[in-house]
Amino acid sequence: MAEEARGLDESVEKMRRAGATRPAIDSFSHYYRLLAEGETGLLPESEIEPARDLQDAEQLPEAGQEGREALDRTVVIKLNGGLGTSMGMTGAKSLIEAKDGLSFLDVIARQVLEDRRRFDVRLPLVLMNSFRTRDESLTALERHPDLPVDVPLDFVQGKVPKLRADDLRPVSWPDDPDLEWAPPGHGDLYTSLVSSGMLAELLGHGYERAFVSNSDNLGAVVDPSIAAWVAREQPPFVMEVADRTESDRKGGHIARRRDGGGLVLRETAQTPDEDTDAFQDIDRHRYFNANSLWIDLRALEQLMRERGNVLGLPMIVNRKSVDPSDSSSPEVIQLESAMGAAIAVFDGAAAIRVPRSRLVPVKTTDDLLALRSDAYELSGDYRLRGRAPVIELDPDHFKLLRDFEQRFPHGPPSLKDCERLTVKGDVCFGRDVTVHGSVTVEQKGEEQQRIEDGAVLEPG
Repeated sequence: MAEEARGLDESVEKMRRAGATRPAIDSFSHYYRLLAEGETGLLPESEIEPARDLQDAEQLPEAGQEGREALDRTVVIKLNGGLGTSMGMTGAKSLIEAKDGLSFLDVIARQVLEDRRRFDVRLPLVLMNSFRTRDESLTALERHPDLPVDVPLDFVQGKVPKLRADDLRPVSWPDDPDLEWAPPGHGDLYTSLVSSGMLAELLGHGYERAFVSNSDNLGAVVDPSIAAWVAREQPPFVMEVADRTESDRKGGHIARRRDGGGLVLRETAQTPDEDTDAFQDIDRHRYFNANSLWIDLRALEQLMRERGNVLGLPMIVNRKSVDPSDSSSPEVIQLESAMGAAIAVFDGAAAIRVPRSRLVPVKTTDDLLALRSDAYELSGDYRLRGRAPVIELDPDHFKLLRDFEQRFPHGPPSLKDCERLTVKGDVCFGRDVTVHGSVTVEQKGEEQQRIEDGAVLEPG
């Protein structure tokens, strides 16, 4: 334990030198001690039961004036710390083109501005940036001069030391000292709201609730009917959930604790091996976390005060190389938490079933191709309309953004009448290609295959 105590002391000192706040240090120390004590965070099937009888957002009445009043006291918070490293990026993921020449941030800004105009409300947009995304994201928002209202446009997520996997001491990487640090997962939302002063700022301007979602999910927009329901029922915390399908078998699902009936979020990493089949049973556990939340800001303030600014969410142990681009670099541990796990912390937390149209995340270039294509269109109020086909691009040639864009030099093919597109091998798509039904394109020969301009791809 002496070695582990030294690791914690060194980590805390490193955070102090970097200007970390007391809440951030206390939160990191909490998770470090859990790690050192061998905490696993497992949630066995024997302790939970399926969640049933949830409110259905599609059954809510039209909101009217009640919805407008609720939106005027709501702030939109977008998690904007992602770098898109899984697609080979090093800058803010939200700044790549999402749709019709607009970046994710451009679309989000226009969604918020249109909602303000339509409902005559304040509705500020606030980004939770990471130390790597802040400057370029705020510069990008300068293209929308009407966006700032009465609160700052962003606050910065904390950063924590990466720990050497062998001795739990903070890693040193002189080649690039920035790589010695990691964002502590989006569960850091709550600590960062407090330590940045943003929570006090929002409450001081009369905002009562936050709608929180990822900046790569353009389907997650404020809904006046949901806002009115939340204002009326006043749950301290609401998670949007959607029906699980076969493609969601490995994603986190919600359940109820058998001991007290409260809702919990269970992720794959929290599931014992012997419970894997139950975890992946989409008929038993029917709802997965859509990663959009409605949070009562006053309830959050009170809870953080009661808990000494350490919310105590389940710990996620993320093992990586200190340099993500070099698998031979030393193995490190990143201590993280998920914001949705707070559903187990707020007394009276609820979940609401929402349609799949509110979940259009872009995690891979497969998702990006669907979003950029005519399978989706942007309406006049910058809502997404459409439905994504199933897309499977060969990761050896399409996983990285630069490789993906080289193989679609004229933009995506028409996918509005496509059910499934599978691409195997090195294939480059020409201009004005159309895909109908379920199609597999497989490279023939050793040279890159090119789909000719104007080609129509059909089954068989």
